[in-house]
Amino acid sequence: MSPLKVLFIGGSGTISSASTRLAVERGVELTLLNRGTGRREVPAGAEQLVADIREPSSVREALGGREFDAVVDWVAFTPDHVRTDLELFEGRTGQYVFISSASAYQTPPSRLPIRESTPLRNPHWKYSQDKIACEELLVAAYRERGFPATIIRPSHTYDRTSVPFNGGWTVVERMRQGKEIVVHGDGTSLWTLTHHEDFARGFVPLLGNSRTLGEAFHITSDDVLTWDQIAHILGRAAGVEPRIVHVTSDAIAAADADWGASLLGDKTHSAVFDNSKLRSVVPDFVARIPYEQGARETVAWYDADPARKTVDPRMDQLMDGLVERFRLPAAAL
Repeated sequence: MSPLKVLFIGGSGTISSASTRLAVERGVELTLLNRGTGRREVPAGAEQLVADIREPSSVREALGGREFDAVVDWVAFTPDHVRTDLELFEGRTGQYVFISSASAYQTPPSRLPIRESTPLRNPHWKYSQDKIACEELLVAAYRERGFPATIIRPSHTYDRTSVPFNGGWTVVERMRQGKEIVVHGDGTSLWTLTHHEDFARGFVPLLGNSRTLGEAFHITSDDVLTWDQIAHILGRAAGVEPRIVHVTSDAIAAADADWGASLLGDKTHSAVFDNSKLRSVVPDFVARIPYEQGARETVAWYDADPARKTVDPRMDQLMDGLVERFRLPAAAL
């Protein structure tokens, strides 16, 4: 049997890089098409073509007459991006995989766990609204003319470079300096963090799989934590005990619109997922990496090079202001 011929548009990002490595390990004939500026190395065995997906003429020139068993666009975020892909790849791929987002699901969800049948609606976050609009285009293309679309909805997927709180390393640095950190709400909402290697174990078997056409799948861990637990796990990995100040998401949104949108449109609400649909196609899928391990990987990666430990002064100052305003007085502790 000849190997699958797969094109990744992107392929070097936080979510995609582990899938790139695993696809090559499993014998996929993988081509990456990107601008050649990614900070992660292309694994041996993968071909790289340099072109800009935002300039379709450069893509046509780079690909020539090639056809693929599957094309995955890791960097499509708006309906215009998807329209470009339809023009570029219709008729030259057996499967087109769109990377959507679990934040497209009904926000807040009316019931848990979240399944692929959960309605799509997010009135708070334009990022999610755009992903929904992209999905609608692809669903219409599948229904009207059989365009071979598969929709994937990752939730909060991370690698060793990722800190799960807004502000990134700034939050860990505050912990180590003994400063309070801001956790939204009362810290008890439930959240699912998925290591990108676990995501890859669910994702790669879907490539070239005809049972996925016209379907949507989310791929997440089954390890569910509260936001306070996430903060304490990250703090322990950094060798400190975090000092937490709880601030409502509405108050954070009033102080910073972008931070607030990412909370009200996603992280404020509990997110627990049912992965049974994925397992119906990938029966051996198991997420193996708990956040305790992932947090240690993250802290070790930053500690290995002090240049990586970038503190965002604006976010640091913003947290100082929120902490000062919402810190409980000593008598109340």
